[in-house]
Amino acid sequence: MGNSQNENKNQQEQEVKEKNQEVENAVEENVQKSENEENEESKQESPEELLKAEVDSLNDKYIRLYSEFDNYRRRTAKERLEMVKTAGEDILKDLLPIMDDFERSLQAIKDENPDVVAGVKLIYDKLARLLDAKGVKVMELEQGSDFDADYQEAVTAIPSPSPELKGKIVDVIEKGYMIDEKVLRFAKVVIGS
Repeated sequence: MGNSQNENKNQQEQEVKEKNQEVENAVEENVQKSENEENEESKQESPEELLKAEVDSLNDKYIRLYSEFDNYRRRTAKERLEMVKTAGEDILKDLLPIMDDFERSLQAIKDENPDVVAGVKLIYDKLARLLDAKGVKVMELEQGSDFDADYQEAVTAIPSPSPELKGKIVDVIEKGYMIDEKVLRFAKVVIGS
């Protein structure tokens, strides 16, 4: 009798374990189904959410294009300004040899008829005022100034007349001009060696 009770008891325990396993499996299946349904619902967004996402995407593209266009507009305006300025510099640079010619003519005719000298001086002064109004400045160089390759071009080197002039400017052959801190024409100088 003891054996049959133990067998019944074991059999009942086995049945309880099997039922518990079935219940656990059923619960697990229900949990997985509900998770799958939630995932499917989240994957299937409502039309409003889809439209909102599309509007956000289009707004982002619009902002990027607007920024790109604004940068393009600024860049082209700067390039245009540089082009006009460069063209103006070229014209001013072409006037510099005329200034040199007027200076040489004033030196050559200083003992001539005073009316001729006054007329040439008048034209020279007008041209000098025009260049000054456009921002063109003469480089001030003197004998004994330090040579600076950023602003001057050494045409030749001669033996220095004195030890102090070694490596310094001995003579200015052609004046140099600047426009807004930029060299328009390098000064041509002779340096002592």
